Amino acid sequence: MSLAAVRRIADAVLYEGYILYPYRASAQKNRSRWQWGVVMGPGYAAADPSERDFTQAEMVLEHSGQPSVLIILRFLQVQRRSTEAAEPGGQAQTWDEAVEREIQFTVGRDALLGPGHVHDFAVDGGEEREPLAGDGDTVRRREPLAGLVSVRAFPLEGPWQAVRLQVRVQNRTAAEPVPERREDALPTALVAAHVIMTATGGEFISMIDPPEWAKTAVAECENIGGWPVLADPDGGRDIVLSSPIILYDHPEVAPESPGELYDGLEIDEILTLRTLALSDDEKLQARATDPRAAALIDRVEAMDARDIVKLHGTVRSPRPVRSDGAAAADGHTMIARTSAAGESEWIGDPDVPWWDPGADASVSPDTDTVNIGGHQIGRGSQVRLRPGNRRSDAQDMFLIGRIAEVQAVLLDVDDHPYLAVALADDPDQDLRIAHGRFLYFSVDEVEPCEAVS
Repeated sequence: MSLAAVRRIADAVLYEGYILYPYRASAQKNRSRWQWGVVMGPGYAAADPSERDFTQAEMVLEHSGQPSVLIILRFLQVQRRSTEAAEPGGQAQTWDEAVEREIQFTVGRDALLGPGHVHDFAVDGGEEREPLAGDGDTVRRREPLAGLVSVRAFPLEGPWQAVRLQVRVQNRTAAEPVPERREDALPTALVAAHVIMTATGGEFISMIDPPEWAKTAVAECENIGGWPVLADPDGGRDIVLSSPIILYDHPEVAPESPGELYDGLEIDEILTLRTLALSDDEKLQARATDPRAAALIDRVEAMDARDIVKLHGTVRSPRPVRSDGAAAADGHTMIARTSAAGESEWIGDPDVPWWDPGADASVSPDTDTVNIGGHQIGRGSQVRLRPGNRRSDAQDMFLIGRIAEVQAVLLDVDDHPYLAVALADDPDQDLRIAHGRFLYFSVDEVEPCEAVS
């Protein structure tokens, strides 16, 4: 399987929180950076209990007897950029950029099912100078890094040919003296560290929805600083991403997303519009802060109205359901209207978006009906309430078994039908109906009175 799609997800993890709106170094939120997947050097981690110098992923791998695993460790190396004025007393400006790093190796069958494998790695430090337009230089410095990745497999008891696979990443970078402040320790950290694992001769078990036989083994897995999920967007089980951000199985980057905004906790549309609203001076400051921020500003400014509309929202593969749980053959909802010939017909146009005023013309809450247990239920029908299937409202206990009169058959934005009802024995029923004060229930929370009489 091509790793390209998985790398798109991994890149989003790699740069999550890299720089936040309004993308200026002077912004308060950009003065405390690198919050995701930070694996500190051992000296600083020992002094600060809120930090750690390792991350660990455990998951279940079932195999054919000849498994091997490709391990790809990815992280950012902090690169501290500063300006050095030619004249003494000049003001220095600093900003942390980042350089992508990747460590890749394969663990074969003998090591995987035997003693395990330890892979040491080192990343060189360095310094580059770039003359400024005026006097002085821009200096970029990187500290050397060292670490190891250990891979072990623990056989599971039982008839299944499976192991609990453990992948542990440790930062072994020695800093002398040990930094006292977090910002001073970051250049010796592995930032946004995550691991991609690809299995040959085996398949991984979902940590979110494991089969019955693997549930105990999955529960015994200990994940520290990362969460492994099945990462093949096509639904395969041969690749896993262990991410410092909790994801679902088979995550995807929305095709409507035009590029990284570095803040996945925000809504792309809102963040794009807010970025466009920055003043020219603020945009100039953002461009000067970081090359990635400059590219972001340029990309957002180049978007046209069609690009921005795509960010508003997308409905994928809408499948309105019938009240009996089955999808209607022609894609229409199970709301019916009785024709002049006395036959029920499908209503609603699946080609008309729910927000289009034309969608309202295809429904009639006062005359539409819905099939519940073989009975056509509409305005004036008597139903017995059976709340609780979908909700946990404490007030439901007072409604169970009571009789109500249907006032309207409605559709939610997903084309699921529900009922507006009024209690038949409510002394203020007429007043509530006049003011439209109804109770609302899904079709599986009521029973036709004809069916229970």
